[in-house]
Amino acid sequence: MTTVVLKMLCILLFAVFISAQVMPMTDFDLEKMGGKWYLVGFATNAKRFVTHHKADMKMATAVMVPTEDGDLDISYGHLKSDGSCFRMHHLAKKTEITGRFVFDNERKSLGFCFYYALVHTIKTQGGESEILSKLHTRTTKITDDLKEKFKQFRLDTGILEENIAILPMNGECSDAKVSHPSKKI
Repeated sequence: MTTVVLKMLCILLFAVFISAQVMPMTDFDLEKMGGKWYLVGFATNAKRFVTHHKADMKMATAVMVPTEDGDLDISYGHLKSDGSCFRMHHLAKKTEITGRFVFDNERKSLGFCFYYALVHTIKTQGGESEILSKLHTRTTKITDDLKEKFKQFRLDTGILEENIAILPMNGECSDAKVSHPSKKI
């Protein structure tokens, strides 16, 4: 019964977080963001996604580390098919709104629930805005219910179905082989 109540609470909090304004949760706790996460879902309105990226995307890992200044250090690792590791790193700087961070001329909002986090990005460049949502979970398994809620949320906010991906399982990066350490996913 407790698990059902917690899941319902998470679903409710997820719905509040992903509103049109994409406001972070009112009880956002940066310390709870710390640790290892799995990137399991990806959605965007970027035109190049389906033709250039979607077919090759697989689950990645993310390590989020809160800093003493209240910022969030985020490192991604993705095992490529040749066995090398693609890495990406961001330092998300806190803003006056708790749970909202900025970096690289992008606005990012992070939301936390007991089981998952949603990183929502709006990138504006040359007068055009791209929306990107990444669904993270604490385990490599994602429930059918959460998959459907993520897909429906993105559809409701104008992302086309072909631009929504639930990422297939993938191995994890080791420190042995690293390629392109400064590129972004």
